[in-house]
Amino acid sequence: MQSLQPIRSVLWTLVALAGAVAARADAPPAPVTVSYGSLVFTPCTLSQAGQAQTVPARCATLRVPEDRSSANSRRIELAIAWVPSTAKSPAKDPVVMLAGGPGQSALEAFPAVYPAFRDILRQRHVLLVDQRGVGRSNPLVCPLTLNEETLRSLDTAGVDEARRLTAACLHELGSNVDVRAYTTSAYIADLEDVRRALGVAQFNLVGASYGTRVGLEYLRRHPGSTRTVVLDSVVPPSLALGNEHAKNLEAAVDAQFARCTADAACTKRFGSPRARLHELLQRLHEQPQHVTYRDPVTNQQREDEFTAVSLASVVRFYSYAPQLSGMLPMLLAEAADGQFANLMAQSRMMEQLIGEQIYVPLQLSVMCTEDAPGIRVDPADTDTILGTEFVAYALAQCAAWPRGTMPKDFHAAVRSDKPVLLLSGELDPVTPPRYGDEVQRQLPNSRHFVLRGQGHGVLGAGCGPRLIAEFIAAADARSLDGRCLDQLQYSPPFGGSYGWDP
Repeated sequence: MQSLQPIRSVLWTLVALAGAVAARADAPPAPVTVSYGSLVFTPCTLSQAGQAQTVPARCATLRVPEDRSSANSRRIELAIAWVPSTAKSPAKDPVVMLAGGPGQSALEAFPAVYPAFRDILRQRHVLLVDQRGVGRSNPLVCPLTLNEETLRSLDTAGVDEARRLTAACLHELGSNVDVRAYTTSAYIADLEDVRRALGVAQFNLVGASYGTRVGLEYLRRHPGSTRTVVLDSVVPPSLALGNEHAKNLEAAVDAQFARCTADAACTKRFGSPRARLHELLQRLHEQPQHVTYRDPVTNQQREDEFTAVSLASVVRFYSYAPQLSGMLPMLLAEAADGQFANLMAQSRMMEQLIGEQIYVPLQLSVMCTEDAPGIRVDPADTDTILGTEFVAYALAQCAAWPRGTMPKDFHAAVRSDKPVLLLSGELDPVTPPRYGDEVQRQLPNSRHFVLRGQGHGVLGAGCGPRLIAEFIAAADARSLDGRCLDQLQYSPPFGGSYGWDP
C-alpha cells in the first residue's frame, strides 16, 4: 500500500488541476494589469449618474494615513484613475485634473469634460485622484440625515434645522471618522504621495473652480513638483467662499438679463426679466406656491411647494451657464402668469443633479475649516437674489461641524514664476474675471484670458482645449495666440419652448 501512496497523490493533484483549468475556462479572463511606478492599475470605466458619456481608464488605489499628524492613524484608500495618452511615446509629465466643489469626485466628473482633454491626451496621460471623502476615496456620506428630501426641507427650515441636520450627519458618520482630516491641505499631501508612488518628477495641474484653490495650494507647497498650472474659474486664496456669492450673482444676472432687454423681440415677449424676478421673489417670500408638475427625470406627476429659495436656486445655477440662463426670461414670464410647473421641474432637476455630484460632508469639512472663520452675514445682501440665508446656513452648519487646521499662510497670495494659464468666463456668477486678475498679479510667468459670453467653467469653450494643450506642451503662456477666442459669441435668450429663434 505504501508503494501506491505517491501515485494516489499524483492522481489527486491531476484531478485538482483539471478542476482548476475547467473553472478558469468558465470564468471571465483575469483583468490585464499595468504598472505605473509602484502602483498596479486594472481596467475600469469612468461614468457619472445621469450622464451617457463614459471613458475607459485604468484604476488603482493608494493607502494613506487619515490623520497625518498621528503615527497611529488608521489608513484610508485613495482612488486613482489613469486615462492613457493616445501618443506612442507620451510625455513623462502627466496632467492631473482637479475637480470643483468642494465635494466633487474627479473620477465621476471627468466624463463630462472629457472632450476638453482630447488634445491633451494626444501628448500626455491624464490622471484623476478622488479627494479623500468623495467618490471612491473613503467617501463621507450621510444617507439617513443629508439626503435629497432633508436637503430640500432646508428651503423652508431655519438655521436651527440646518444645525440639527449637520450634527445628525456627524453622528451618522460615527466616531471612526475624523472629519477634521478632510481638508484641502490633506488633499495636497495625498497628491504628493500619489506623485511619488507613480515615480513622476512633475505634474501639470488643471483645476476648475475649487480645483483652482487646490492647484494654487499645491504650487505653493510643492513648486518643484509642479511644471505648469491651468486655472479655470479662479478662486483667490484670499477669498472666504460665500462672502461674495450674493454680490457676484447679482452682477452676473444683471449682465445676462441685459441680453434680453437689448433684444426687442425678447422684451416684447417677456418684459423685463429683472423686474419679474424681483416681483416673484417678493411674492414667494410671502406665499410659496403649491405646484403640480412632471418630474423631469422620472416623468411622474408630483406635487411640491415652490419657494423663494427654490427660485433663487434655479436662477443661481442656471447663471453658471449663459446657454441655460437664456431660458430664464421665458420661465419667469410663465411664473408671473401663475404657471410655475416648468420652473418647479427645473428646480427639481437641479436638486437631483447637484445632489448626486457633491459629497456634502467633505464640503463641510473644507468649508468649515478654511472659509467659515472669514465669512460674515452682510446686511447689504438682504434684498439680493441669494439674500443672507446662504451665509447664515453655512455658519449654522459649521457651528456643529468640527474644524481641522490649515497653515497660517493658507489665505496669503501665491507667488511663483512657474508657467500658469488663467481662464475666466466674462459672465461668471461665482468667480468673476477680477478674481483671475487678482491671482495673476503674483504670477509673472502667466496669462489670463477672459472668455466672452461664458459663465463658470470654461475649459471646453471654443478653442480653449487647443490653447490649453499648446500651453502645457510649451510651458509658455505668453506665446499663446488667443485670437481664436474672439470667435466666441453671446448666447441669445430663448424665444420660446423650442429654444432660440433663427
